[in-house]
Amino acid sequence: MTTKSFDVVVIGGGPGGYIAAIRAAQLGFNVACIDEWKNEKGGPAPGGTCTNVGCIPSKALLQSSEHYEHAARHFAEHGIGLKDLSIDVATMVGRKNTVVKQNNDGILYLFKKNKVAFFHGRGSFVKAVEGGGYEIAVGGETLQARQVIVATGSNPRPLPGVPFDEELVLSNDGALRIGAVPKTLGLIGSGVIGLEMGSVWRRLGAQVTVLEALPGFLPMADEQIAKEALKAFNKQGLKIEFGVKVGEVKAGKKGVSVAWTDAKGQAQTLEVDRLIVSIGRVPNTTGLNAEAVGLKLDERGAIVVDADCRTNLAGVWAVGDVVRGPMLAHKAEEEGVAVAERIAGQHGHVNFDTIPFVIYTSPEVAWVGKTEQALKAEGRAYKAGTFPFLANGRARALGDTTGMVKFLADAKTDEILGVHIVGPQASELISEAVVAMEFKASAEDIARICHAHPSLSEATKEAALAVDKRTLNF
Repeated sequence: MTTKSFDVVVIGGGPGGYIAAIRAAQLGFNVACIDEWKNEKGGPAPGGTCTNVGCIPSKALLQSSEHYEHAARHFAEHGIGLKDLSIDVATMVGRKNTVVKQNNDGILYLFKKNKVAFFHGRGSFVKAVEGGGYEIAVGGETLQARQVIVATGSNPRPLPGVPFDEELVLSNDGALRIGAVPKTLGLIGSGVIGLEMGSVWRRLGAQVTVLEALPGFLPMADEQIAKEALKAFNKQGLKIEFGVKVGEVKAGKKGVSVAWTDAKGQAQTLEVDRLIVSIGRVPNTTGLNAEAVGLKLDERGAIVVDADCRTNLAGVWAVGDVVRGPMLAHKAEEEGVAVAERIAGQHGHVNFDTIPFVIYTSPEVAWVGKTEQALKAEGRAYKAGTFPFLANGRARALGDTTGMVKFLADAKTDEILGVHIVGPQASELISEAVVAMEFKASAEDIARICHAHPSLSEATKEAALAVDKRTLNF
């Protein structure tokens, strides 16, 4: 059996992995990328969790369910009448699958375009090579490289003693493949995945109940923004219970029974047709054979890296969900690019302080930088300014005036410390804040920039004006 040699081998073809492979190839390296995801026919499906059972398919279903909700609840406001409105879940899921395949095929095309060799299967370390480098097995082949980038992602965390069967007890994977709208749907965990999946099926008619162990909603978000979002979700009919302790979970022939204790200590039982468990994710190092080369893992199973994504082994790097930091596709991409550039002797850069966070519900929630509660805890003097979409002309025309934009700026220098948005197109609006913060802009800088009228982005300008208590339209 021959050994194929490369400058760089990337293990994992998700956002961190495939982007790292492409950037390394652009920099002149001979690169291979290994990925084991399979499509329904057993063929390659690069893109990792994000493309196959995460970011991309969930957004496809969110879009479909949002169209349905607009038709059911809001078309009449525009003078549009419909009769016999229905949802064909099979067609909706089929469209989602098509979107996923388009992304899979797009990545394979990019590999070909950039001359990245692709190997379909699970990559695992075999041994360190004398003189430098490593052997990696994939299928029946052996690859050798002086530089290895591990980007193996993460897996959903199950409830202790309650494995995912993806029929009744669902991870994000099963939640994306529900074949019909359940009458009742339970979710354990009110994080990003839980809220997005709960929103999809709530819009289509399911009665959704969310059980959250934490005492409050979205603790990682700004408190004021989280309260505004919770108010909107409650109004929509998304029922969220806080301070919950989950007990025994029983999956029967037709549904799931969840014993739980509420915040007051009272025993409760939730009977649902399906249960989605969304209590976080764990780094995926299964099958990597890290011990064969002495690759150091922490107590969570994550690969230990320094600030530059270097592991304890010379020439081995790791990025994305399998290392420290937020489990976000765009964070993984930035790390992948940075590592490829560091291998080339350049100065790859990732600023963790300006990584945006987004929840693609309706309203959307997005933020970057410090929250108000974090600034208070630090004892940092700050100024805050908010502007509601209720006073924005474009939001009124869209018929979606829920939420606000919030700016936090240093009390002395006016440097933007954080921007928080709940409302329409928050995922797009947050980019202006990311750019501004990356360039150390002040709230006054944004307040002085001309924004198109009418546009949702005017709410960003007005919130910046509000930092100095001089909004023009509220």
